[in-house]
Amino acid sequence: LSPDCSFTCHYRCRALVRLDCSGPPGAGDEDDGNEQVLEKDTNVDEPSEWEKTELDQAQVEQRIKEYNSQINSNLFMSLNKDGSYTGFIKVQLKLVRPVSVPATKRVPSLQAGRPQPQGVKRRTSFYLPKGAVKHLHILSHTRASEVIDALLRKFTVIDNPRKFALFERSEKDEQVYLRKLGDDEQPLRLRLLAGPSEKVLSFILKENETGEVNWDAFTLPELHNFLLILQREEEEHVRRLRHRYARCRQKMQEAL
Repeated sequence: LSPDCSFTCHYRCRALVRLDCSGPPGAGDEDDGNEQVLEKDTNVDEPSEWEKTELDQAQVEQRIKEYNSQINSNLFMSLNKDGSYTGFIKVQLKLVRPVSVPATKRVPSLQAGRPQPQGVKRRTSFYLPKGAVKHLHILSHTRASEVIDALLRKFTVIDNPRKFALFERSEKDEQVYLRKLGDDEQPLRLRLLAGPSEKVLSFILKENETGEVNWDAFTLPELHNFLLILQREEEEHVRRLRHRYARCRQKMQEAL
């Protein structure tokens, strides 16, 4: 158990983990402090303002023309013969916790000549640069869950994709709003409906903070480790309660 970041692992696995517990400067701050964030419409079942808009084929074609006329780069949208369209979205990565990637170098064992434990996948952990940005070329029917998968593949992240979520960020009345996208929502469609302005709509990849722990996203060793931690916390809490009641009993006996 590291005292700096509370990262816990099996003692035989310590040599397989490469973790900078100090973290990057300001890693504890999700935002730069210059914007006040309110999470609005965090229920993914509630559609956003753009998601409620329905377009026919002619409207889609007109929107694409308007979109391409407003950008000053070559990241155009293109209409396909089957009625779908392709284009680019920009995703900013705002991850507070370190991510895991496959180890690229040979990891020494704890003892010279001792074989590595069977079934242990070598990995290393590090912090992605704060504010890293990635452009993705996707289809109109590409889902948010598929965007997350693509981002993790590009950065060779081997963590469970369900540990991450794609958010839409918008500014209105000098206030910043965040909404988590549902797995089946189509980011490129939202990009087309909102236009190219990053203030009107932008995409952010963050940790999937749902308020409820998604236990299915963890491996069996991680779950066993959590149970061990909970057991120790429970034992410590019971010990403190017993100590407090013992002191109260002693004071009452002294008073008697």
